[in-house]
Amino acid sequence: MTLKSILKFWFPLFTMWLLMSLEGPFLTALIARLSEPKLNLAAYGVAFSFALILEAPIIMLMSATTALVRGRQSFLRMRRFTIVLNIIITIATVVFVIPPVFDLIAIEWIGLPAKIASLTYSATVALIPWPAAIGIRRFYQGVLIRGGKTKSVAYGTMYRLVGMSAVGVWGFLFTTIDGSTIGGLALSVGVVTEAVAVRYFVRDKILWLMSIEEEAETVPSYKEISYFYYPLALQSLITLGLQPLVTFFVGRGKLPIESLAVMPVIGGIVFLFRCIGLSCNEVIISLMGDNYEGAASLRKFTLILGCLSTVIFFLIAYTPLSQVWFESIAGLSEQLSEFATIPLMIMITIPPLALAVSWQRSVCVVLKKTIYITYATSVEVGFTIGILAILINGNWFNGAISACLALAVGRVSGWLYLTIWGPKLVLK
Repeated sequence: MTLKSILKFWFPLFTMWLLMSLEGPFLTALIARLSEPKLNLAAYGVAFSFALILEAPIIMLMSATTALVRGRQSFLRMRRFTIVLNIIITIATVVFVIPPVFDLIAIEWIGLPAKIASLTYSATVALIPWPAAIGIRRFYQGVLIRGGKTKSVAYGTMYRLVGMSAVGVWGFLFTTIDGSTIGGLALSVGVVTEAVAVRYFVRDKILWLMSIEEEAETVPSYKEISYFYYPLALQSLITLGLQPLVTFFVGRGKLPIESLAVMPVIGGIVFLFRCIGLSCNEVIISLMGDNYEGAASLRKFTLILGCLSTVIFFLIAYTPLSQVWFESIAGLSEQLSEFATIPLMIMITIPPLALAVSWQRSVCVVLKKTIYITYATSVEVGFTIGILAILINGNWFNGAISACLALAVGRVSGWLYLTIWGPKLVLK
């Protein structure tokens, strides 16, 4: 296996994640140019945090499908598993937006100001279709990757961006809807559009899988699928659940409105670089080989990507390019732009660790030891929340700086856990 062949397989998946990463900067740039930008940016960030935690149980369906689906029986069982999971998640989302439940979480627990809570509620209601649509497209994307059609995965994301952009521009130009609600509507329409497109692209691979009869003993039972998947779902739930907790602490720190306003913008930039690591997960799982013959080349590939992404992030965060991004692209005021500079610098650890952690977790999936991913994620979140609580209660920094410091240290702790105690690849 050559680096060129890995690059050819990986690049469409990276393109998918890259296109997805453009959603955040695009929508925050629109919201920043509408009325009450500070309040709506804060509300959009909180609503997006809620959407992430609601989608958490189904976010790893792509990795699970790539790893488990081999033929007709495994495809059908994984599809039924996906349908049941989507129904449960949709019911949970509807319950979450019942006003008394939402007010309890947003106002009583998180402590959002009344105006931001109201804007957040409207944006969250607009995101009701989001989790189920994510589940559908992640499942079928896994089938496409298993069938080697990674380009189709990227094409589906292009349709997503078209749908999202159309709604965003429509809301910006022709309505008086609050910016945070426009953001929620745009995200929902985009991901539903992508799910429909991916289902269309995958039709020939479904026929291909349906023609493959597997040996009964090789087909995972629903119990085996559940045991394999629940650590992945728990890892996602813990990871994505971290964002509302960070929002909770940031809202109680110094300069809460400014901090809540810049965190979605900083998160958008960081996600641009995290997507490089995220796009490697399924590549490593698919190309590792039964005897791990692809391990050496894949490890070298991830190392090169980690170095390149770190250099590029440094050039953005530690030069005047950060001001160009914040003011000219994201549309922040000069005051908010300066406010966001130091938190962005702190996140320099994220690009290299995104690749390192992607390698470690993919090895856990290949070895079917997914429980270690949950352990590592628990360590990461525990350190993040602990440090964030100390910094906020100590009142040493503003909320944005405290959050970024805690997130950076937490990611290092999770990486160290898997480095020391995680399963190791033994070449056959």
